[in-house]
Amino acid sequence: MATTTANQLAGKKQMIMRDRRMISLSDDTVMTKQIQATHAPDGRELEVKPILHVIEAILHHVSPGIDGVINGTHHEDVDARLDDKVALAGTEGIFDGLAYMIHKISCELSCKCLGGGDAHATTMAILNMISSYTWDAKVVLSLGAFAVHYGEFWLIAKLFATNPLAKSVAILKQLPDIIEHSNALKTRFDAINNLIKAMLDVTKCVVELRGLPGKYIPDDTPVMAIALAHIPTAVYWTIKSMVACSSLITSLLGMSYEVIGSTTETWELSSLAHKLSSIHGHLKTQLENCYLHIAEVHQAEYFQMLVYLFETTHFDNLKILKALIYNKDDLQPLEIGSSKTRVNVEVLRRKTVLLLISDLDLSLEELPVLTRIYQEAQSRPEFQYEIVWLPIVDRSQTLNEGHDQKFKQMQSSMPWHTLHHPSLLEPAVTKYIKEVWHFEKKMMLVVLDPQAKVVCPNALHMVWIWGNIAYPFTLFKEEQLWKEETWRLKLLVDDIDRSILEWIAEEKFICLYGGENIEWMRRFTTAARNVANAASIKLEMIYVGMKNSKERVRKINSTITMENLGHCLSDPTDVWYFWTRVESMLYSKIQHGKTIHNDKIMQEVTTILSFDGSDQGWALISRGTVEMARAKADTMLTSLTDYATWEGDAKQKGFITALNEYLQRIHTPGHCNKLILPGIAGGIPELVVCAECGRPMDKFFMYRCCID
Repeated sequence: MATTTANQLAGKKQMIMRDRRMISLSDDTVMTKQIQATHAPDGRELEVKPILHVIEAILHHVSPGIDGVINGTHHEDVDARLDDKVALAGTEGIFDGLAYMIHKISCELSCKCLGGGDAHATTMAILNMISSYTWDAKVVLSLGAFAVHYGEFWLIAKLFATNPLAKSVAILKQLPDIIEHSNALKTRFDAINNLIKAMLDVTKCVVELRGLPGKYIPDDTPVMAIALAHIPTAVYWTIKSMVACSSLITSLLGMSYEVIGSTTETWELSSLAHKLSSIHGHLKTQLENCYLHIAEVHQAEYFQMLVYLFETTHFDNLKILKALIYNKDDLQPLEIGSSKTRVNVEVLRRKTVLLLISDLDLSLEELPVLTRIYQEAQSRPEFQYEIVWLPIVDRSQTLNEGHDQKFKQMQSSMPWHTLHHPSLLEPAVTKYIKEVWHFEKKMMLVVLDPQAKVVCPNALHMVWIWGNIAYPFTLFKEEQLWKEETWRLKLLVDDIDRSILEWIAEEKFICLYGGENIEWMRRFTTAARNVANAASIKLEMIYVGMKNSKERVRKINSTITMENLGHCLSDPTDVWYFWTRVESMLYSKIQHGKTIHNDKIMQEVTTILSFDGSDQGWALISRGTVEMARAKADTMLTSLTDYATWEGDAKQKGFITALNEYLQRIHTPGHCNKLILPGIAGGIPELVVCAECGRPMDKFFMYRCCID
């Protein structure tokens, strides 16, 4: 008996040496050709996933190994039985005709190892045996045969102490008492378990690769072709690892304690586990590349579907809204932000829908103003529309906890419908929004009528200008509103400050002024009051701040209030709203093809924006509905200081008319105007001319990270 064991050990050592040489030649072309030569598929299709589930169930039961036998953790529990039911579900008929093949492979694994056979030769024999199957079927059938072999071994080992039949079989097999030799065997079986895990990882990866949808990734797709080229070698090394594990298990039969203590085989299994781990890592990378390709193809199809849907006439808006918001029925994708109420897309059926599109960097002023407009509409039955927030988040940057918290904070402040989570938005939808609707950074409102037709690519401008009066927010409605408008103070200030509306009704002279030069403001307000007294007119002055200087405006407001230099828009939101409406007028006009050459309102709006863009102050004096005079800081201050010069004209022609004539008289050709326009959907006009002299202005690029 000792002689037989020594011969087996010598044979094993020779096999290990040969295997080491084979490992060094694993990537050799000759080796690859030999593996490929065994492949002769006959077209049969085998459903491998149910078989793999059963294999995993077997390996799950034996995974505790020696520790399970020693500690008694191998006993069945409720969870294990439930797992078995899941694994066995749907396997009816799957194994018909396969039991014989699995048995043949199992015999090859166990019998060839008894005589210390060549692991490479055994592996090639198994590959030839299953030559007619696909590569994923080959590795799954082989793993199934190994699972049977290994499972039978542990079945006897686990029942050795309690079952007479198991003990009798173990005696005939001369299987050592696992508990008795646990210390010597633990390292060996730990190595086996590590290798089995590696074998299972590679097998699952091969099955997953072969199960990818051919519709989206045919075999001749470059990324798929690269992955498939590595599968034969991966299958070879996985089966060879099964041979090595089976050989070690078989070698335990009748071995002496001294032989059991050998570490040579353990080192070999560790080397194979490392090899398979490397193969698995490479296959996993290829699999990820394949999934990226599938996602790209799928999203390209999704994008084209959106294009088609928006080009097609629909009975209602539901089909398009589902495609935009969430194209499945497994959850309620919408949430009313402030109440956290979850709803389905059906609540929007046949309604006018304003898609609020933005990133997570909305300003503090935008949401409160839009909320006020929306809540006014909800209280008036003539305004029938809903707002839906679609947050645009860069998927290349994972939505971390900070971003998620920011999203939830913004969502909770919105009384309208919001997407439950940014991840629900398909990449193709984001692409469509950016490429077709030209979303970049600034918030926009895309208006869909009850049939989901885009009736305005961005209604945000008209919402800021007219609020709910612009309902149903179509381009036609916007054009009609402009036809009814004239350049007047009421259009400029709207109802931002109720005091101004009262002054207009009382026919007072009203002066709006801005800038950041507090010394000029002191001189200007003093001069304006002196002129008002001299001309016997009622004059109210109000500081409207600057477009992008919150902190400076706050300090200037404090000074104006303290020194009684006039009124001011004390709420930062009111200052923001004033300048946003002025900008919105400009973009609304651009959207309708207007220029300062053919549109009075656009000319005046451009002038005020250029005043704000300069380093000086500015002032606008108005009375009634249409009388208005405006100029930059020094020009307006000079005209007021020189009031005695044109006082007679003021009494004869009227104050505003005389002021305008004098401003024209002292105007000098030399000037420097600056107009800063934010990039928003709808684009920046290619040509902007100076509102004062009519010459084209130079274009520059500005990058700004904040508004102060």
